[in-house]
Amino acid sequence: MTAVKIGLIGYGTVGSAVGRTIRSHQENLQTIFGKEVQVAGVLVRDKQKYAGQVTDALLTDEAAELFAIEKLDVIIEASVGIEPAFSYLSEAIHRGCHIITANKELIASRGAELKRLAKQKGVRLEYEAAVAGGVPVIGTLKQLLHINRVVKVEAILNGTSNFILTEMADKGLIFEDALRLAQEAGFAEADPANDVDGWDAFYKLMVLSDLLFEAQPDWEKVTRRGIRSVSAQDIQEAAGRGWKIKHVATLENAGGEVTASVEPVVLSADHPLYSVDGVDNAVCIEGDLVGKLKLQGPGAGALPTASAIVEDLANLVHKRKEVVVKREIRFTEKKEKVPFVHLPTGETVSIHAESVESNGHFYRVASRAPAKAEA
Repeated sequence: MTAVKIGLIGYGTVGSAVGRTIRSHQENLQTIFGKEVQVAGVLVRDKQKYAGQVTDALLTDEAAELFAIEKLDVIIEASVGIEPAFSYLSEAIHRGCHIITANKELIASRGAELKRLAKQKGVRLEYEAAVAGGVPVIGTLKQLLHINRVVKVEAILNGTSNFILTEMADKGLIFEDALRLAQEAGFAEADPANDVDGWDAFYKLMVLSDLLFEAQPDWEKVTRRGIRSVSAQDIQEAAGRGWKIKHVATLENAGGEVTASVEPVVLSADHPLYSVDGVDNAVCIEGDLVGKLKLQGPGAGALPTASAIVEDLANLVHKRKEVVVKREIRFTEKKEKVPFVHLPTGETVSIHAESVESNGHFYRVASRAPAKAEA
């Protein structure tokens, strides 16, 4: 009985967790596949760095050596950046390998090309881990796309930013101190720009746009704001009114006109994202038939991401027919241009009562339910 042979690209935090998970859950995987599931090779940039960690598989810094493995079935890509990952995955698809990736920047930038190539070659491209860690948003949306028309997605997609805003709110910290805590806990990189400037959430939103509409807006015209400019005073003023400031990614489809944004937003207590704290991610989906759904779970950390990757691996045994439903949409740019641009629902308020014209931060309160009338 031959094994399912896996090539693993990248052996950092996520890649090593995938390797450990495949070994620790081997019995379950063998039940699903009916044979051993084996990491046959690991491609890294620095062999010496991982020589003591990878002892039961080929360890190489040459892609040609990885692809020379006989009867390689699956490539799992757990690196960062567009290149050389795109070239590696294109080569793997040409060789008939199924692809699983957690690389949100790659899927946002070149995912459409990889999907077309995978379809031509009759292999699968799976990327559940690229959007919300352990939260199964991709699989859920794929199930909704057959008949439902998704009219809105509101999401917290970056666990690092959510952790920082939660620490600022709970402990009264300034941004810099909360960021340092995130770095000490391993949630933020030494260079946190990708997270706190909104790029990570932006890439994930573009992945969702491709999935929902088979198209993306012009990246230059999408509102993208990070959390560096959210002050402790902003958070305290909001808290005094019963609100929280969260970093929210939004896609809204109004009669075929779609707007996209990633920005700090004030949420009132009745909004479903209000209670999403710490490193959790959450995605609120509104479909014209299903109504409103909320998915929530850990969005940062090695194991949640590894979980999504290994679930994608397990799902390869199911023969799934890709259903393509053509959506007639066009992307439009949000019109509001104030310090924080906000969701297009609820009232507009000034957090700072004094000096509003010079330095006041205006927010729009995102509320899913109408205000209750006073008795």
